[in-house]
Parts: sequence; C-alpha cells; structure tokens
Amino acid sequence: MKEEMSALEKNKAWEIVERPKGKNIGDCKWIFTLKYKVDGSLEVYKARLVAKGYTQTYGVDYQETFALVAKMNNVRILLSLAAHYNWQLL
Repeated sequence: MKEEMSALEKNKAWEIVERPKGKNIGDCKWIFTLKYKVDGSLEVYKARLVAKGYTQTYGVDYQETFALVAKMNNVRILLSLAAHYNWQLL
C-alpha cells in the first residue's frame, strides 16, 4: 500500500480540494492480489487503490473520465515504429 500511495503522490494523480457544497464525494477501495511465479511460488503482494466509479452519475459527479493506461507491448511497438521511420520522439 505504501508503494502504491507513493506512486500516486509522485505522479500527482490527485490534489486535495475543498468539497463543493451539494456534491457527492467519490469513494475508493483497496484491491489486494497475489502474483505468482511460473513455478507457483509467491512473487509479490500487490495493492491497488481504485475508485468506486459505479457510485457516480454523469453530469452530476463528473463530466468526463480519463484513465491513462500504457501497456509495455504498445510502448515497444511505438518505439520500433519510431526507429524504423526515423520519427523524432519528444
């Protein structure tokens, strides 16, 4: 949990603000999972903080949603295309 909270703070995933009057507060919960090695032994304990989005109403609690997810395979493909076509990476 400490690693997850540190990552969220480092990436500035949120900022603390005053609660607007008449607005609901979005809740969250911790999801705990175990990751195993190929041989079946325990590799790592994982903890993720996720929003309970199902408690929100579009237009009331939020206007739009953005969740950036980058899979390593997609990053590798993009980098290989950039190298092949001599694209400039900014």
